[in-house]
Amino acid sequence: MIGKTAGNRVAALLFAGALAMAQIGAAEEAGETSLPDLTGVAGAAPVIAPVVQPRAAAETAMVPVVATPQHDPNRGSVTNLPLPRYVTLKNGEGNARRGPGLTHRIDWVFTRVGMPLRITAEYEHWRRVEDAEGAGGWVHYSLLSGVRSVLVAQDMAGIHAWPAPDGEVIAQAELGVIAKLLECLPDWCRIAVDGEKGWVPKAALWGVDPGEVIE
Repeated sequence: MIGKTAGNRVAALLFAGALAMAQIGAAEEAGETSLPDLTGVAGAAPVIAPVVQPRAAAETAMVPVVATPQHDPNRGSVTNLPLPRYVTLKNGEGNARRGPGLTHRIDWVFTRVGMPLRITAEYEHWRRVEDAEGAGGWVHYSLLSGVRSVLVAQDMAGIHAWPAPDGEVIAQAELGVIAKLLECLPDWCRIAVDGEKGWVPKAALWGVDPGEVIE
């Protein structure tokens, strides 16, 4: 037989347990994760209860995915200008390095002022360039100019008075001569060299793209 004192203690424990379960249920409905405070409840014993997780609505919330813009490979990553494109050497000497930085080894040195170069890549203040023979490397942008020139790629190329095969030949340009580029039609370009100005077939020049029109 259970004595009166023991019976009161059992009743208190049962009551405390029921109270704890009721508070846990209320906390779960409210979306909380803490356990009820049983301090002060006579004869209360520790109650172990699972941690209440957030509601399913919060768990399944959709996170928007932001698309990363794709860089156009036909545009420079620094200037957004077309690639490849032509420039000229501004000074009488330009070091072409193996990589975009002063710590990289010099692979080539350009020595002709105004020579045309083709930019094929960009990185910060550096441009990867090549000449008519494909030689080159990374050059600091301060050594380059946007003024256009061309290299005569045909020996004794005829300079015509007008852009046509039957146009009067007013001069001839030797192979490797650098000429200032004045304007271009789809198949002809007007150049200036040694005081002479006239039209040369675009196929006889390097430093301008086929079909490129320059006004």
